[in-house]
Amino acid sequence: SNASAPAIQQFPLTCETGPGSPSGHAMGAAGVYYVMVTALLSIALGKRQSKTLKVLWMVLWTGFWAVQVCVSLSRVFIAAHFPHQVIAGVFSGMAVAETFQHVRSIYHASLRRYLGVTTFLFSFALGLYLLLRALGVDLLWTLEKAQRWCSRPEWVHIDTTPFASLLRNLGILFGLGLALNSHMYLESCRGKQGRQLPFRLGCAAASLLVLHLFDAFRPPSHLQLLFYVLSFCKSTAVPLATVGLIPYCVSQLLATQDKKGV
Repeated sequence: SNASAPAIQQFPLTCETGPGSPSGHAMGAAGVYYVMVTALLSIALGKRQSKTLKVLWMVLWTGFWAVQVCVSLSRVFIAAHFPHQVIAGVFSGMAVAETFQHVRSIYHASLRRYLGVTTFLFSFALGLYLLLRALGVDLLWTLEKAQRWCSRPEWVHIDTTPFASLLRNLGILFGLGLALNSHMYLESCRGKQGRQLPFRLGCAAASLLVLHLFDAFRPPSHLQLLFYVLSFCKSTAVPLATVGLIPYCVSQLLATQDKKGV
């Protein structure tokens, strides 16, 4: 009987411009933590710690689902997604992670293959967008609705548009190809030193610091073309730094310390 509209509270993360089905945040969290949990369990299984394996299995998977529930609830709470979208995001993220764990060719593909795939995906997406635009279908229809209904215009960011997501993914793919085919990666990660614990811990600590610095950099959104170009460059620099540059610097630093110790 009450015909008045409900009062929905908005937050800076509510006014996203992407379609959001499935939830990208839930999908990303599920994919990353799924890889971490399965990797730790495989290491423990390789060491044949049968007594503690069940306890470790319960702790890791309990932590995994606790993270997924928190991420999903937060996305629903700020009105960025419906419940079915975060549920689909969690299971699709796990499916993607499980699938690519068995695709080992990405570590051995040439730079030419990475460049070809990046170019093909960009050309296909741009061609599809222009074709649909000619047919009267605007893939950026959510941007206009976000600008209309968001309580604060500054909360509407174009980094959640489909093109921004596409360029981020293409930048990461291209940067990964550059890193895996670089001399820095071959000399540091594929050698004997790449399996040592001090090297891995040093890479992890340095990567967290560098990723925090990258995250603090926000391309200007008032110029869309410049934003898309800088977003692609930023996404390319992230895997290039964490996979190639940082391991190389850490390996050189550890090698220098070993020489001084001798």
